[in-house]
Amino acid sequence: MFEQFQSLATAFSQYAWGPWLLVLLLGGGLFFLFYSGFAPFRYLPHAGALLMGRYDSSDDPGEISHFQALSSALAGTVGMGNIGGVALAITVGGPGAIFWMWMTAIVGIATKFFTCSLAVMYRGRDSSGDLQGGPMYVIRAALSPKLRFLAYMFASFGLIGCLPAFQANQLVQALREVVFVELGILEAGVAHPTFNIVAGCIIAVIAATVIFGGLQRIARVASRVVPFMAVLYLGTALVAVLTNITELPAVIALIVTDAFTGDAVAGGALLTVILYGVQRGAYSNEAGIGTESMAHGAARTKEPIREGLVAMLGPAIDTLLICSATAFMILLSGVWQSSGESGVTLTASAFQALLGTPGLVILFVCVLCFASTTIFTYSFYGTQCASFLFGAHRKQHYRWVYIGFIVVASVVTLETAIGIIDGAFALMAIPTMISTLLLAPKVKEAAKRYFAGIDDPSSTR
Repeated sequence: MFEQFQSLATAFSQYAWGPWLLVLLLGGGLFFLFYSGFAPFRYLPHAGALLMGRYDSSDDPGEISHFQALSSALAGTVGMGNIGGVALAITVGGPGAIFWMWMTAIVGIATKFFTCSLAVMYRGRDSSGDLQGGPMYVIRAALSPKLRFLAYMFASFGLIGCLPAFQANQLVQALREVVFVELGILEAGVAHPTFNIVAGCIIAVIAATVIFGGLQRIARVASRVVPFMAVLYLGTALVAVLTNITELPAVIALIVTDAFTGDAVAGGALLTVILYGVQRGAYSNEAGIGTESMAHGAARTKEPIREGLVAMLGPAIDTLLICSATAFMILLSGVWQSSGESGVTLTASAFQALLGTPGLVILFVCVLCFASTTIFTYSFYGTQCASFLFGAHRKQHYRWVYIGFIVVASVVTLETAIGIIDGAFALMAIPTMISTLLLAPKVKEAAKRYFAGIDDPSSTR
């Protein structure tokens, strides 16, 4: 049964992803970058001021602050995709896949500026009357009724894409391989289904205590945990890189050259390098997927452009910093060529090779934080999709399904978990990118007004 499920998940992912989606995500991101006149980059200092709460007002509509919105979104993006996902990108697509992850982040900065500005600009109310944001509400409020099916398409695949398949799977793998196998409690190289189920049940119970508290509880947890885990992870990686600094130029050269040759992939399949790099980049920073705009759509603000500016910081922190740190660790250690491991286990081997047991301990702490906060945030995303499709009174039903799926994800293979999420993310990107491309002039017009106020010295913004 599990073999059939894995085959279906893999086929689903392969069918959904293709060169056409590269054009949509990378091409769309490039369009936003040039169409905005590179404004997202020019106003980075102002985005930092917004993040620090300089313009916050408790009277503005919304549930959470700019900082909590970014922390919640980062809790969803800064997760196992940064640890296990980067390892998968190198294993399947070679070092060159990292270059294409970087490209998704650079154009993703502009994409998030547009998608998250729209999430505030066209907020809607759910069946209980609460103010909500996200691609489905944008499509319903701003596009022709003929295109409303795109809103239901996004929400339907969001129910699947926001399930904690990859996070729960990799967290259990980390517990098993990094802790219990290393301590000699479990035998290496042997399946441990009973351990997986028990660990999945424990994670599910812990997750439920946060998830059933709703967005505000998730945001409070994320705003405390995310900054800590990001600094700890980056600081640890920086120590490892500095101690091997002479080898870093060769690693960067390998990433860039392999991005255009595919030599490190069997058969030199360049398309595999590009496709898998974009896949993992999209999963890592979620630019163009639409999930992050549900968190930013709940921000307490009356200015859509402000939230777009805050949101655009996400890909820079997530992919350009944290994913790069993981990639440098794996490539500097050389374990990607010799260990035969994949996912979080490969990253663990890299940390151990470069930093010994302390590195392994720090990685485990980060894995625990990364995976947990992502599970919390994804539950909110899925709940929003369920609320849009079935009514706000059905939220609790989805949360129970979500909690149950944590246990399911703990026993399926890594390939199955990846196939489920990748396929759903690809199909979520279609309505998100189409609606954003159609509504880009609205964002540009609002941005022109807002930036005119910023540039005017007499402005009180």
